Amino acid sequence: MPTPARTPAPAAPAATARPRRAATALVWALAAAVTATAFTLGLPRLVESRTEATPRAVTPRGPLLAEEQNQIEIFRKTSPSVVHITTLETQRDFFSLNVQQVPRGTGTGFVWDERGHVVTNFHVIQGASAARVTLSDQSTHQASLVGAFPDRDLAVLKIDVPAAKAPPLPLGTSRDLVVGQKVYAIGNPFGLDQTLTTGIVSALNREIESVNQRTIRGVIQTDAAINPGNSGGPLLDSAGRLIGVNTAIYSPSGGSAGIGFAIPVDEINRIVPRLIRDGRFVRPAIGVTAGPTALHQALRLPRGVALVQVAPGSPAARAGLVPFRRGSNGEVVFGDVITEVNGEPVADLDDMLAQLERRAPGDTVTLTLWRAGSTRKQPVVLAPGD
Repeated sequence: MPTPARTPAPAAPAATARPRRAATALVWALAAAVTATAFTLGLPRLVESRTEATPRAVTPRGPLLAEEQNQIEIFRKTSPSVVHITTLETQRDFFSLNVQQVPRGTGTGFVWDERGHVVTNFHVIQGASAARVTLSDQSTHQASLVGAFPDRDLAVLKIDVPAAKAPPLPLGTSRDLVVGQKVYAIGNPFGLDQTLTTGIVSALNREIESVNQRTIRGVIQTDAAINPGNSGGPLLDSAGRLIGVNTAIYSPSGGSAGIGFAIPVDEINRIVPRLIRDGRFVRPAIGVTAGPTALHQALRLPRGVALVQVAPGSPAARAGLVPFRRGSNGEVVFGDVITEVNGEPVADLDDMLAQLERRAPGDTVTLTLWRAGSTRKQPVVLAPGD
């Protein structure tokens, strides 16, 4: 006779449930104990009488230090001249096809003159379709682009406001700066407007690259905190005068690492008036094309600018400059190498352009020329560049 299948004994689930109930009870007990302890420690005890308590008296601090007073006065006088720049770009909605302007980035600038010209870095407005300028009184104004010079990372905007609302910064000089003197930076780091940081001139005559890989020379290095958003803001001396435009930081992390760079004000004062007048910086030219570094190495030429082309009718052509060329048999016929401009050595084309930028079209410069081992000096009248 077949044996009926056995029904599993119901004792096992009941046995499992008892430890679970015990564990749950233990957890609740521990929670209650912790809560009771927290309330015991966190709430003041109820006592019959309390000691009378009053706020502590403030200790008088005395007058501010002279350095503090000077910093406060510098910020008070100069901050109305520092502006917050918001750049915009045009975008088209994918579905509605509506065109609108949206914020693209932010930066800093400062008022240059009573006519509402604002100086900032070129990279602050690069690629933007429009820009707005916010003054220290939080009023916002549409800005128009007056001119730009990417080689020195400079741009000039213009806003239409009364001079009383946007006073220009006092102008200083950078030629007499010394390492160790106090400096102040005002800007809008990370969108936090009207921020003052302090430091010193850490070094002079540094070199950095502009947005188009041109070398900017004579740059001021400072340890005043400069962060993203400070670009285009002023670097001031202890008299509250403009001595530079904050333009870059050296930081692997992207934040201030105590190494910031500012374009010297003497360079600003040379370039900005031309941008306001012409809308661009018209570089003086002599009408030559420079050869590559490989040409110097292959022919063992001296340091300078080896000419591989002289434009017909250019100042260089009129002065008799001759380029390197191939002879009828394929041999190299030596031309001129420019080694000095007005007695100052030039190592390469970038050096020569920097020398020429200090002059204006119509000025005469004296070039030192090397050709096939002999040297001569030749005056050249500069012409407007393209």
